[in-house]
Amino acid sequence: MGRVPPSYAGSVVVSHVDPRFGVRLRALRAERGLSLRALGQLAHRGKSHLHDLETGAKAPTPETARHLDEVLRAGGTLARLVGQPVDHDAEADELLARVRASDVSAETLTRIEAGVDDLASAYATTRPVDLLPMVRRHLAYVGRLLDGRGTLAQRRRLIVAGGWLTVLRATVHIDLQQRSAAGAHLAAAAKLAEHGEHPEIQAWCLETQAWDRLTRGEHRQSVELAEQAQRVAPRGSSAHIQATAQEARVWARVGDVRRTRDALDRLERLTANLPVPERAEHHYRYDPTKALAYTATTLSWAGDPAAAQVARVALAELDPHGDGGDRPRRSASARLDLALALVAADQPDEASAVAAEAIRSGRVASSNWWRAREVLRRVEQAGAAEASALREVYETYRPAA
Repeated sequence: MGRVPPSYAGSVVVSHVDPRFGVRLRALRAERGLSLRALGQLAHRGKSHLHDLETGAKAPTPETARHLDEVLRAGGTLARLVGQPVDHDAEADELLARVRASDVSAETLTRIEAGVDDLASAYATTRPVDLLPMVRRHLAYVGRLLDGRGTLAQRRRLIVAGGWLTVLRATVHIDLQQRSAAGAHLAAAAKLAEHGEHPEIQAWCLETQAWDRLTRGEHRQSVELAEQAQRVAPRGSSAHIQATAQEARVWARVGDVRRTRDALDRLERLTANLPVPERAEHHYRYDPTKALAYTATTLSWAGDPAAAQVARVALAELDPHGDGGDRPRRSASARLDLALALVAADQPDEASAVAAEAIRSGRVASSNWWRAREVLRRVEQAGAAEASALREVYETYRPAA
């Protein structure tokens, strides 16, 4: 099992935010007849930052909530929706301490495991800011059950459930760009996987780190983590397949065509006869249709001439009616893949329109925003007439730094 990278060290304390905060902020602004720009001028906040608060893409600090209360004369309504600070390291350590110290009741294990699957399936359609409190509540329940007693087999099942929930929580923190919190829970998930003797969870921890490093441009560390995940994961498991796909994307990102194609060939062999899982939207069950979307991403990043056609096919499968489909986040990513491929194919006007559609969907996670930024940069470099319109959409929806 690999170590969590040093950059994940250190405690982080953030505030718990009621998912109704954004809805209430938007209602208060509408009641005052203020546009986002007007409220931004009154509150000395950027329009895009206020947009992120309203849509849930970013969580407010208690200070920001109090300030907006004053500006909107809301009498503390918004501040009350921002709870007490949460120490993520302390939460993770408390769960691990319970694992070491207690036995566990088996009475509700089946329900807990079903809840894990429900949350992992909800990841595809639920905004990260809304999913996070749901995962936290389930983890708290697991923690309480760890104070009970049961057989060793029952105890192991509960530890494994806690491991899945914790790696999912870390993934949501990454989506919200809360990397220190993500690190605390990735470390906890890896230890829970060790206690539960569950190598697939260990592999998912490594694969999740690989994705995070890739989004930050740390390609060497990313490919090492992806390769380590493949060694740890059971052969042919979803984690093994996902880590192989992640490796291909890293090689494409650095322009190594030979290694990219080698990884794609291995991915194709792994998924050739793979059945569609019972819950294809489950984040930790590899859906064969994912392979097409990942290939589109990889070819787009590698600048392969076939990228545009593959991306169109992937998007048609994900979103046949143009309404986001069953996996709106993946559909948004597929549109960014297509846009990037179109720019490379000297079609910047269509690329601009496709990228704008992805951005306006509101389904581009903060951790994935760099892909939209790259499309914008290339469209502007191409001198497309639509570049200014894409820039306006980009600035309107851009997450606050």
